[in-house]
Amino acid sequence: MSRSETAIPKNAGTPPAPDGGSDVFKIESLTMAYGDYVVMRDLDFSVKRGEIFFIIGGSGCGKSTLLRHMIGLAKPAAGRILYRGEDFSGATEERRLEILREFGILYQGGALWSSMTLSENIALPLTEFSGISERAAAEIADLKLALVGLNGFGGFYPSEISGGMAKRAGLARAIALDPLVLFFDEPSAGLDPVSSHRLDRLILQMRDSLGATVVVVSHELASIFAIADRAVFLDAKSKTQGAIGSPRELLERGPKDVRVFLNRGVDPLENKDAYEK
Repeated sequence: MSRSETAIPKNAGTPPAPDGGSDVFKIESLTMAYGDYVVMRDLDFSVKRGEIFFIIGGSGCGKSTLLRHMIGLAKPAAGRILYRGEDFSGATEERRLEILREFGILYQGGALWSSMTLSENIALPLTEFSGISERAAAEIADLKLALVGLNGFGGFYPSEISGGMAKRAGLARAIALDPLVLFFDEPSAGLDPVSSHRLDRLILQMRDSLGATVVVVSHELASIFAIADRAVFLDAKSKTQGAIGSPRELLERGPKDVRVFLNRGVDPLENKDAYEK
């Protein structure tokens, strides 16, 4: 399958990153593998500052594995990952931990500590990494909860709230340290359409209010078309990227497998009626 690169306008008014120009991440000739088993090879793309970037593709193609590499939880079999111009994948353990403090991560299940209240969950990274007092951390935690629409729920435990609320609480914890980059691993998994739409709006809000760059792993088409600036498609057959560009451009001009994925199994160029619907 041939690759397709489609450029999009840079975010107006977004200043360049201090290092590496406008690229927050630059993936260079990346190969991901478990032992001798290659998951993906020859990945080459960048994530621009201030954009919402989606990693898409069918089940089992390596989307979450790529996310793990980007946050330093897995080592490349070949190639490298640059973060703001710095070789993140080749950095020392101490330096990787420093960089990780600039990341906020929301995992599929929210990953909240069940024995802690929502406020205590959010305050934990504040007291752990910023050195502020427990009182100050609790005040910031309440503020973060209010930002995600959970004002007054700080004293609740994860078992006492809905799945959608748990995702929002997880987001509040992810933004506790005002990260430069927000990562989401299948954020809409297990949510009803209304809760999923609410979470999409929150992601947009967090990007705009924090000025953060957002990287999302997802196969939810509604979310992809609603909030993604650009997306990279991982092709399980060729074990490399199939195309990169805005979702609309990929649907209209991308390779066939990408078009079929984005149009629920139907190629819009071969089935005009289905595409127009």
